Order: sequence, then C-alpha cells, then structure tokens
Amino acid sequence: MWKALHQLAKPERLYALCGRFIPWLALLSVALLAVGCVWGFVYAPADYQQGQSYRIMYLHVPAAMWSMGIYASMAIAAFIGLVWQMKMSDLVAAAMAPVGAVYTFIALVTGSAWGKPMWGTWWIWDARLTSELVLLFLYVGVIALYNAFDDRRLAGRAAGILILVGVVNLPIIHYSVEWWNTLHQGSTNMQQTIDPSMRMPLRWTIFGFLALFVTLTLMRLRNLILIQERRRPWVAALASRKGAAQ
Repeated sequence: MWKALHQLAKPERLYALCGRFIPWLALLSVALLAVGCVWGFVYAPADYQQGQSYRIMYLHVPAAMWSMGIYASMAIAAFIGLVWQMKMSDLVAAAMAPVGAVYTFIALVTGSAWGKPMWGTWWIWDARLTSELVLLFLYVGVIALYNAFDDRRLAGRAAGILILVGVVNLPIIHYSVEWWNTLHQGSTNMQQTIDPSMRMPLRWTIFGFLALFVTLTLMRLRNLILIQERRRPWVAALASRKGAAQ
C-alpha cells in the first residue's frame, strides 16, 4: 500500500494516471446524470404532497451530500500532506476545493428554490442552511489560501490547517436537524420513505454527481501538476511531443 502511495506521489506518474481515467469517468458521469435527470424530471411521478416541486431534489440531494463528502476527502488529503509531507496531497486537496465550492453553491441555491414553496421563504437562518453556508465560506477560504502564497508548500500547509479545523462543521451539518428544532426536514431513509419510482433516479444522480466530481478533480489536478512542475524536463518533453503531434 505504502509503495503504491509513494508511486502516486511522483508528479509524472500521477499526471499520466489521471489522463487514463478522465475519458472513462467523463463518459460515466454523462451517462449517469442523463439517465437520472431524464428519469427524475420527466418520468418519475409527482409527489402526493409537494407535487412537481419535489423534483429539485434530484439536484439538491446529490449536491448537498457530496458537498460534505468532498470536504471530508479534502481533509484526508490535507492530513496526509501535513503528516507525511506529500506535496501531491496538497495538490489533490487544491483540485477538490473549487468543485466542492460549486457543489455547495448548487445545494444552497436549489435548497432555497425548494424552500420557497415549502416554507414560504427563499432563506431562513435555519441550522442546516446556516452550517451549509459556513461550508461554502470554508471552501472559499481554502481556495483563497492556496492562491495567497507564492510558496506552494506554505500555501498547502496553511490551507491544510484550515481544512482540518473546518472538519468540525461536517457533523454540525449532518446532525443539525436532530440537535436543534429547525424547518429543514430530518434525515431521510431512502429505503423506507421514498417510493422506488422516485428513489432509483435519485441514486443515478447521486452517483452521477460523484463521477462528475472525480472527473473534474482529475482534470484540475493535471493542470495544477503542470503548473507546479513546469520547469521539469518531463513537462518540457510532454509539451514538445504535443507540439510535434499538432
């Protein structure tokens, strides 16, 4: 295991590995999202209480779920970078941050759109909504720290510390509906509370958002590797090969 991790710590090897997976993951994400969205927005039946407005969950639930999942993944990468000083771990966390920020923004916007017909207001300082907004600020702060220093190692350490401190917000988001009396609905058991005709397209979009996240992260990671290693001979050789191919 450690040997494999050290192999991935080599920028050239990691760059090539990402390139092999990106096309397949991109196709997978398109297929999953296309099936899930068409099934959910067109063919799934209307809800007996919420009518057609519930369909926004096919965007809101996956975005909200992975907004936390991405941050947890960033925390793992940041921990590895701080403890074992693997600079590629810092780049992985940096690659994840913008995708996580966009997912969190989508969760907040779609949640507000869903809340309007259900609660009668676009926004309220509900515990779940407020803690999700804090998560967006954490993502923005991490992105800002990565770009605030010319020294990439210092930037990675500063951002990594913020990431690890911000992990405390994840259980607050998850358990806020249980700890406080909020307007936001409680945790949903998909196996028991959602009809299969609505549950299956939701699962397709959940996995579609996951595949899209991995695809975008790998694409951004390749760009960050090239920027960091731009003075290395292998990058110059890569640029020469691509120039010759054109």
